[in-house]
Amino acid sequence: MNPSATSSFLVMFAIVLAGGATALQAPTNARLMGAMGSAVNAAFVSFAVGTVALAILALALQTKPDWAAAKALPWYAWIGGLYGVIFVIAATWGVPKLGAALTITLMVAGQLLVSLLLDHFGAFGTPQSPINLGRLAGVALVVTGVVMVRRF
Repeated sequence: MNPSATSSFLVMFAIVLAGGATALQAPTNARLMGAMGSAVNAAFVSFAVGTVALAILALALQTKPDWAAAKALPWYAWIGGLYGVIFVIAATWGVPKLGAALTITLMVAGQLLVSLLLDHFGAFGTPQSPINLGRLAGVALVVTGVVMVRRF
C-alpha cells in the first residue's frame, strides 16, 4: 500500500470510529437527559465535559491558535458549535422516542443530503464534486436503510 493510500485509510478509519462515538453519544446523553430534566440541560453538560476535554487536549498538544488568521475568517466559520448544539439536542431527544439506530440513521441521511449540496456547489470551501447518479444512488440506499430500520 502506498503512503497516500495508507494515510487515506487511516483518515477513513478514524472517521468511522468518530461515527461510532456519535452513536454512543446519543444514548449516553439521552440517559443524562432523564436526570437533568431536559435535552438542553443534558447537552449543556455534554458540551461542558467536551470543553474541558478539549482544553486538556490543547494543553497536552501545546496547540496555539493563529488569532490573526482567525480574525480574517468569514462569520460562518465561527458558528460550527451551533450545528453541534442542534445535533446533540436532537440526538438526545430522539433516542428515547425513536431508538438509537433510527435516530442515528436519520441523522446520517440528513448529513448525506446536505453534504451532497455542499459538495455540488463547493460551499464553505469544500472541494466541488457535482451531484451525479452514483452519488444520488448512494443517498437513496441510505434513505432505504432508514425505511428498513423504521419498519423492521
